[in-house]
Amino acid sequence: MIITRRAFTAALSLTGLSLLAGFSPLRLITEAMAQSAADVAKPVSLPDMALGPADAPITITEFASMTCPHCAAFNADVFPKIKSTYIDTGKIRYVFREFPLDIKAAAGSMLSRCIAKDDAGKYFAVTDMLFKQQGDWVMKNTTETLTRIGKQAGLSQQAVDDCLKDQTLLDKIVADQKFANEVLKVNSTPTFFLNGEMIKGETSFEEFDKRIKALLKS
Repeated sequence: MIITRRAFTAALSLTGLSLLAGFSPLRLITEAMAQSAADVAKPVSLPDMALGPADAPITITEFASMTCPHCAAFNADVFPKIKSTYIDTGKIRYVFREFPLDIKAAAGSMLSRCIAKDDAGKYFAVTDMLFKQQGDWVMKNTTETLTRIGKQAGLSQQAVDDCLKDQTLLDKIVADQKFANEVLKVNSTPTFFLNGEMIKGETSFEEFDKRIKALLKS
C-alpha cells in the first residue's frame, strides 16, 4: 500500500498539521523475518532513547507509533512490569524507536524529541504522557493538544511551533522508519526485537517473562 502525496496532503489539511507536509510516506512490506542483533542495535539518524544499562545481557527494542492503540495498551499494562522487574534491576536495556504510521504520530514523536532533547528518562515520561492522552490529541484538536502538552513540559509557544516545523528532525525520523521497514522488515506496531529476534504485535508480560528468563539462563 502506497499513500499518494495528494491523499497525504489532504489528510494534513484535515488535522491542522499541514506544516509537516514534507513527511514522506513509506511502502509497507508484508514480509517479516528475524534480523541479527547487530542490525537491530544500529541507530541510523537519531540517537537511541533507552533505559537500563548499555551492557545489560538482554536488549528489547520496541518500534511503536504514537497513534497506535495497541502500543498505548502495551505502554499502560505491560511496560511498567518489564521496567520494574528487568530494567530497574539492570537485566535489560530497553530501546524505544519511533515508527509513525500517520502524520499525527510523526508530530507526537517530534514533540517527544524536542521536549526531551538528550534526556532518555524525560523522553520516556513524555511518551508515556502522549500514550495516556492518546484519545485526546489523536481524535480531536491535535495541534492544540500537542501545544498544551509541550507548554506543560516547559516549551514556549514558539518552541512548540519550531519543533513541529523542524524538517530536519522529521527527515531523520523518516529515515529511521525507512531503515526499520526495509532492513528490519518492520511493517506494523508494536514490533519488538528481543536480542534481535522479532516479536510482532501487542505481547503479554507473561510471554516476555518466559522469553527473558530463557535468555538469562542461556
